[in-house]
Formats: sequence, C-alpha cells, structure tokens
Amino acid sequence: MQIITLGNELLRQKAEKIDKIDDEILSASKQMLEILKTDKGVGVAGPQVGLMKRIFVIHIEGDEDRVFINPSILETSQETIKYEEGCLSVPGIYTDVVRSESVKIQAWNEKGKPFTLETGGLLARVIQHEYDHLEGVIFLDRVSEEKRKKLMAKYEKTGGKGEKDSK
Repeated sequence: MQIITLGNELLRQKAEKIDKIDDEILSASKQMLEILKTDKGVGVAGPQVGLMKRIFVIHIEGDEDRVFINPSILETSQETIKYEEGCLSVPGIYTDVVRSESVKIQAWNEKGKPFTLETGGLLARVIQHEYDHLEGVIFLDRVSEEKRKKLMAKYEKTGGKGEKDSK
C-alpha cells in the first residue's frame, strides 16, 4: 500500500460504502496508520492508497489514532477558519484553505462500533479534508481558480516537490 499522487484518476472518484468490517478492512486501516506515521501525515483516506472504500484514518500527535469507516458529516459550523493545508497526495504544495471551524461526524470504528464525534480545531479540519477525499475532492478544489492554477503550475514544475505558497 502506498500513497497515490495528483494525476491518478482514483483521487477524483467517489469511494464506495464498506459493507462489512472484516480482516481486509482492519488490515488496511493498520497499514494506513503506518503510512501516516512513516510519511509524517495527519490523515489519509482510502482513495489516497488506491482503496476505493469509505474509510480514513487520522494520527495527530498527542491524540489517539482514529479510524472512520463509512463516515457521514452530520453538521458543520457556520463559523469558518483559514488555515494552511497540505496533502500526502499533492506533495510539496501548501496553501490556506477555509473550512468550518467545527464538525459533527458519525462513523464506525475498526471494532464495528458506531460513534458520533463533535470536534473543532485541527481534528475538525483533518476530518473535513479526509472526507473530501472520499467524495473525489482534493484541497486545491477549495481555493480560487486563480490560486489553484498557480499551485498546479508549481506542482508540475517541481514534480511534486513544491514549496510553501507565499499566500
């Protein structure tokens, strides 16, 4: 299992619902968490590793590892916040993205237990970013067309080894 990058059509496809949380899904979630730790990411979704299933995992330093299976975002706050984002599938590109400040999500964990989580801050941002991947959306879709073109040109010029956006 490895991260696929921008240009791979899987990143633009909608992931499929998981019918059964079995050994294959459990193994995938463990591998995805290992990828996060190795690549120093905070979240990764199934489509980013070529698994077209509705699953993402989150590893934020100082928090527990989290697995979200068949997630549904129930609510997002009206309040938004701008914060710099990057993505393992778009290496080297970082830019400010406006997202809801808090989120309420329902999903199943790796033990097959349903849960609902209301959260804000970095965890809420990562949840929204990873959920987007399940819908075939990448963070660059959340910025203006002008900024997106600039960042895409930088990405292509540097072969995925871009630098931080000067905003």
